[in-house]
Amino acid sequence: MSLSNAAVRDIETVLHPYTNLDTFRKSGPTIIERGEGIYVWDSEGNKYIEGMAGLWCTSLGYSEKELIEAAHQQFQQLPFSHVFSGKSHEQASSVAEKLKAISPHPTSKVLFCGSGSEANDQQVKLVWYYNNALGRPKKKKFISRLRGYHGVTVASASLTGLPANHTDFDLPIAGVRHTDCPHYYRYAHEGETEDEFTTRLADNLEKMIIEEDPDTVAAFIAEPIMGAGGVVIPPEGYFQKIQKVLKKYDIYFIADEVICGFGRTGNMFGSETFGIKPDSISVAKALSSAYMPIGAVTIGEDMYQAMLDESRKIGTFGHGFTYTAHPVAAAVAAKTLEIYEKRNIIGHVRAIAPKFESRVARLADHPLVGHARAKGLIGAVELIADKGSKRAFDPKAAVGPTTQKLGEKNGVILRAAGGDIIAFCPPLIITEEQIDDMFDRVERTLDQAEAWVTKENLRKS
Repeated sequence: MSLSNAAVRDIETVLHPYTNLDTFRKSGPTIIERGEGIYVWDSEGNKYIEGMAGLWCTSLGYSEKELIEAAHQQFQQLPFSHVFSGKSHEQASSVAEKLKAISPHPTSKVLFCGSGSEANDQQVKLVWYYNNALGRPKKKKFISRLRGYHGVTVASASLTGLPANHTDFDLPIAGVRHTDCPHYYRYAHEGETEDEFTTRLADNLEKMIIEEDPDTVAAFIAEPIMGAGGVVIPPEGYFQKIQKVLKKYDIYFIADEVICGFGRTGNMFGSETFGIKPDSISVAKALSSAYMPIGAVTIGEDMYQAMLDESRKIGTFGHGFTYTAHPVAAAVAAKTLEIYEKRNIIGHVRAIAPKFESRVARLADHPLVGHARAKGLIGAVELIADKGSKRAFDPKAAVGPTTQKLGEKNGVILRAAGGDIIAFCPPLIITEEQIDDMFDRVERTLDQAEAWVTKENLRKS
């Protein structure tokens, strides 16, 4: 296979995240050159439906003129200003006001950053800071969940519950524990009902807290729907039982809304969809439709008062990034939130979600699919070797990644998430006609993947 000059340049200069660096040297990159609406084009002129909204993030699609103009105007007026030492700018307060107004919990202040990873890293620091301010120096441990995804900094990757994010990075750090993943299809005991399953998971969480000592457990963090861990949608009642345990032991609840926020599940936040009452949320991605890097953490009044006490004691709040509330990123985020409201994006998602969910559900009948699931405009199918026993493929067979590649040949970008799970997360502006087109391509892709699996005899146990 002969690689283009552009591909060779990329191989020799760019280090690619979440990529097999060895095989990449042979295959080279797919270079995306432009985008419009739900579509992107590569350097060879191939057109794709962006079935993952980039990385779960380009909610308003590509080349949205109002976002481009918001960035352009801000670049002309004030391309950079920081918010250290009491300085600020109009865009910082504008987007913070909008976030406070729509937050799923009473919010006093907003602390900005550049990404979801940074947001969850800030959550760890703030919870430690908060408990020190309250005179609880032992209450520092975090509980996350297996298969959860919360980022890739040292702290946020420790919260993440995926082996590849820990192996040989010497992670997780001390004080981070991982409890059960609420994936009923994969982890329920034989004959166990969903109610029994969620009760068992809540009981296991309580046992973990007691074993660790409740006075040392500070916080619990969870995505309303797990994204990178395989689009795991929790059974009904799961979060209600989990929250009862957290309240009993005075444990701070952080909802990681980086993927589920801003309409993805049919409400402004996944917390609303699943009846979650968090103490704080982390947001990023669709906050700016991914046009500019920006993330944020919401802060309740109790935490803000503790931060005031610390400032009185120390003389400063010793945290922040050069790009905290970057004016161009904030301007784009403010315009994005405005567009969600004035175009009734949530109403649109609710109107077309039944079509999306029905097309995902239809895939359950495919011989390669063990389980299909969707909520709002996020979904997945789990590819398995045997439907009856739910036996998975050997990971070395790379059935998920191969299916992802076949999808690209059919003009649809998908993502192999959490192993042999194919995820769907298109831009929120997608139409019913485009949903049908997307899933027609997905069905062709699964047929081709099934033919390949059969030819290679990959179902052998």
